Amino acid sequence: MGILQRFENRLEQVVSGAFAKAFRSAVQPVELAAALQREVDNSAQILSRDRRLVPNAFHIELSPMDYERLGPYEQTLGTELIQLLREHAEEQHYVFTGPVSIEFHQGDDLGTGRFRVRSQATAKVSATQPRQEGGLLSSFRRKSTSAVIEVNGTRQPLTPPGLVIGRGAESDLRINDPGVSRRHAEIRVAGGKDQPSVTVVDLGSTNGTLVNGHRVEHATVTDGTTIRIGNTTMTVHFETSSEGADDVE
Repeated sequence: MGILQRFENRLEQVVSGAFAKAFRSAVQPVELAAALQREVDNSAQILSRDRRLVPNAFHIELSPMDYERLGPYEQTLGTELIQLLREHAEEQHYVFTGPVSIEFHQGDDLGTGRFRVRSQATAKVSATQPRQEGGLLSSFRRKSTSAVIEVNGTRQPLTPPGLVIGRGAESDLRINDPGVSRRHAEIRVAGGKDQPSVTVVDLGSTNGTLVNGHRVEHATVTDGTTIRIGNTTMTVHFETSSEGADDVE
């Protein structure tokens, strides 16, 4: 029995006949399943001889009528589609960069029965307590931190002396991306309280570190700088804050 057939059989077991009725003249769940499989296959990137990296975040756009009909069954359908993708990935030796998610959206330009699938690779990001310099001045800088690094919706403060980014558990900012080394790069923070000096240093990673599209070993970071490691892109932002000025005695 193929993956799509198993998908249809599971749906029949967990939803009522109202589900089939709702989709009688609209987009069919098996069509969405097949489209997601194609999206994964077309987006696969070779990691090694037996492993290929694929997207893990999917957005399905439906026509206004289909989106309305789907509403009561969105969670059930999403769960079954995720299971289908996991089975397909296991059969094809695909690797997801993070947890698989599927979101449904309304596409006002789509007619009934038409849909659109988009995907992206979004690695899971987890942060530990950043390393801090000791002393009273360090306390001042923590409260007036004016730099942050944003990655996959997570914003991490950049405070002296900085942080190590990588896939390993010992990293300060851990990114679950197969293209990222265990200790991939270090963001070094120093300088004044108004705007710290921020630099990025590659730590001998396998795939290198790109700053604004250029591979570097060491580079100065400014507001809006993008840093790409593996399949993950991060952005550094500088923000103005006067907090903590009264802490210095």
